[in-house]
Amino acid sequence: MLSDVPIAKLSREAPIGVFDSGVGGLSVLGEIRALLPQESLLYVADSGHVPYGEKSPEFIRERSQRIAEFLLGQGAKALVLACNTATAAAIAELRGRYPQLPIIGMEPAVKPAAAATQSGVVGVLATTGTLKSAKFAALLDRFANDVRVITQPCPGLVEQIEAGELDSEATRALLSGFVQPLLAEGCDTLILGCTHYPFIKPLLRQLLPASVSLIDTGAAVARQLQRVLAEQQLLALGSARPTQFWSSANCQQLEQVLPLLWGPAATVKPLGD
Repeated sequence: MLSDVPIAKLSREAPIGVFDSGVGGLSVLGEIRALLPQESLLYVADSGHVPYGEKSPEFIRERSQRIAEFLLGQGAKALVLACNTATAAAIAELRGRYPQLPIIGMEPAVKPAAAATQSGVVGVLATTGTLKSAKFAALLDRFANDVRVITQPCPGLVEQIEAGELDSEATRALLSGFVQPLLAEGCDTLILGCTHYPFIKPLLRQLLPASVSLIDTGAAVARQLQRVLAEQQLLALGSARPTQFWSSANCQQLEQVLPLLWGPAATVKPLGD
């Protein structure tokens, strides 16, 4: 089992493995690239099973384990679960299985949102799976005692972003229907509780008053990754190799949206199940 990989075999110049249910984790991958440009990166889009937010915790744990084993087989020195739903469902099990491996996850930014709000009303856009998770409930109990948090599940939004429809009329109509109830309740701070959602920030800005703050956690995850790698003396010292991509769905679909969501075009390889 790959869970037996000892920390001594992890190299500074080994790549960092990042995965998500689809293309959303590219928003986190971009933050990692910006903060740690010397690091080589591997990215798995499990687009054959997107969105995770509608799947059972057991299914998500099984997929996360398979992808973790694949990335470790590619020599990854650290894993980033660039998905709130996968983090909630699977990170504890993965950390138990690989206790010496740096494993970084996501969580909705309840604490900074509670500190930022002036009206005392915080909105959360997220998948159903994230909003139902015990991890999210614990965050509310810990950090949201003095504010009112209004949660809004966003069915269909991930699929629009997966298709590269970041500003289409269909996406605009869908998103408008999600944010209007939050604005009606006086929300002045909005948490983007899914890694797909930063890609529609420009559209959100058109739909929201300028006074509404948008908060996501991609940059914070990159900083946490940097801290953990530094503590374990695993920060790369050389130059990054080209980022490698895999998808469990149609590779051409990911190749088509990479220039829009990532920047450089790249070849995507199939992730076998």
